[in-house]
Amino acid sequence: MRTQPPIRAFSSSLPMALLRARESVMRRFRPGLRGHGVTEQQWRVLRALAGHPGLEITELASQTCLRPPSLSRILPDLEARGLVARRSVASDMRRAVVAVTRGGLDLIAAHAPESEKVYRTIEARFGSERLRQLLELLELLEDCIARPPIRRGSPRRAARRATRRADTRHAATQARRP
Repeated sequence: MRTQPPIRAFSSSLPMALLRARESVMRRFRPGLRGHGVTEQQWRVLRALAGHPGLEITELASQTCLRPPSLSRILPDLEARGLVARRSVASDMRRAVVAVTRGGLDLIAAHAPESEKVYRTIEARFGSERLRQLLELLELLEDCIARPPIRRGSPRRAARRATRRADTRHAATQARRP
């Protein structure tokens, strides 16, 4: 007789649930991306760069959740197609900044209507409010996991943390006042 290992059921695994949800969403976006001749990874690079005047390779890798070796294979193709441009940082020639070009922005603009149509379909099925909540919850999950663990123990440390949180809330309240 086979016994279950002391681990959460595969169907209840958070990483698998997130992967299944991602795959379900991306299945809707892939045809449009293919129609514009870009992969999911290339699209992530273009979208990340569109919001910045340029990003260093390490920051671009971080924002797109791509490993630097993968990014180093993606960028030459995007450069050859005139969608991005790479330049060295004047203060340190070993570092490079990547920026989206006019061609890259044109490709984003051409794909935007298809992308928005997919978003409208998702919102119609899932609900705009639930989608907003999901995005907030995912961001919260990411922040909670990325934050270093709280060390239990010293009451003095706990009191300092509580004071900092209260100070931060107070400052935020003051900043919102007219």
